[in-house]
Amino acid sequence: MMKILSLSYFELPAHLKSCLLCLSIFPEDSIIKKKVLIHRWIAERIIHTEAGYSTTHELGERCFNELINRSLIQPAMTDKFDRVKSCRLHDTILDFIISKSIEENFVTLVGVLSLTVGTQGKVRRLSLQAGKQKELIVPEGWVLSHVRSLDVFGESVKIPSIDKFRHLRFLDFEYCDQLENHHLENIGMLFQLRYLSLLGAKKVNKLPEQIGLLLCLQILNLRFTSVCELPASIVNLKRLVHLLVTQNVTLPCGISKLQALEKLRLFSVYSQSFNFLREFEQLQSLKVLALDFEDYNCANRVNVENVSKKAIIVASLKNLGNLLSLTVWDGPEFVRQSLCPMPLSLQKLEVLRSSVLHVPNWVGSLVNLQELRLDLVGVEQKDFYILGGLPVLRCLTLKIDVREIRNTSLTEEPEVKRVIVCGEVGFPCLRIFNYDSQHAVMNLTFAAGAMPKVDDLQIEFDPEETEFLGTSGDFDLGIENLPSLLKIRCVVHGYVDSSRVETAIREAANAHPNRPTLN
Repeated sequence: MMKILSLSYFELPAHLKSCLLCLSIFPEDSIIKKKVLIHRWIAERIIHTEAGYSTTHELGERCFNELINRSLIQPAMTDKFDRVKSCRLHDTILDFIISKSIEENFVTLVGVLSLTVGTQGKVRRLSLQAGKQKELIVPEGWVLSHVRSLDVFGESVKIPSIDKFRHLRFLDFEYCDQLENHHLENIGMLFQLRYLSLLGAKKVNKLPEQIGLLLCLQILNLRFTSVCELPASIVNLKRLVHLLVTQNVTLPCGISKLQALEKLRLFSVYSQSFNFLREFEQLQSLKVLALDFEDYNCANRVNVENVSKKAIIVASLKNLGNLLSLTVWDGPEFVRQSLCPMPLSLQKLEVLRSSVLHVPNWVGSLVNLQELRLDLVGVEQKDFYILGGLPVLRCLTLKIDVREIRNTSLTEEPEVKRVIVCGEVGFPCLRIFNYDSQHAVMNLTFAAGAMPKVDDLQIEFDPEETEFLGTSGDFDLGIENLPSLLKIRCVVHGYVDSSRVETAIREAANAHPNRPTLN
């Protein structure tokens, strides 16, 4: 086996060898996120932009896929479009690349059981791995000034002084429970740092002003930390591309200086200053944005200041001409106020925790939209005409929750009518349809010619709420009228016996000419 692996390895181009050896950094049985792996390759300049690739990240995707195609890494998780989002390594392959990494002094591993690792001169990449054994310490006398990446795995690793890592480009402290504020005091000395993740480091509640000295920093992940306010110096990071924070974080004024910023998530609109919000529309490189409109301090009270803030941010969105993805939490007011046109560039829109009655008309103007999720109080026939007219929509998720009527102007539940999805409704490109009416009546039926390309149907409903709509009680949803159907996922809620419903849906699946799988 090792001989075959050696042949496969030596056939790889030089950059792919380095891409593969980077995987020796991770502990056994790790699930490795593709995007983090690609960020690592870019930060360490293992891959460079080549002719035919618009971005380095695009080249990273190709390298990742090539390693999968050569069976050197295995897919772990995929998204709704069957795109691989994470990978794992077979134990034999991990053993092989660890031996190669040690042989070539590519990675230095500390704390790996049954593995004694010496250093051949300078340490280039340092991976500290420990479980619950005694405290793990980096040996004295090691030359760390040329380390390019530092990764910490495990709760018993003693965090080394980061001022020893002058040439560090990639620093990963994800879910490092022992990391505290003082460990970051000299971070400004890492002048080549391109990637910094503190994801899940809950003891960190403040960033030093020195972070503004990291002029090469491109990725900063502060999600699920205890940081509530970013230092003013953060606006000096002119090369910052991704800024990931948690809802309650306050961002400083001067955000318009971050002209390279492409991804910003997730911040609370009402926690920000007016000056910050007025600058927001100047972030013309922004492609991915997540906003939270929930007011955590003024429950059930109208806040005049927040009304003004909401108006500013909603008006700003139409000027973000490169925006591709927008996620909005607690979106009722956003949906109702967004009468101004949204950026036509939008390819993905998610409006979560909403309490709007129906699909707003302005959604129909988003001609480039490929993915859409809306949380609604109910749906009517006209809503499907709006949605069906979206020419390139590939994935649609509708979550219906009649309980949210309490957050609308209605005083009683609207009358529920049968909604028929037929061929004239449209949906020319839709492949995935997820309809969740767990807390509402399942009032949907597919007629002949409906959703011609849907191959993945996911439905959730409560039979007890739905039964009165069926004349014979057979819960016939018209599944046989979805000509491309290959997969059905059905979740039945409530306290009634669901066996009759499950039997009816299974019989419909078996009668379908494609014999779709049923989960």
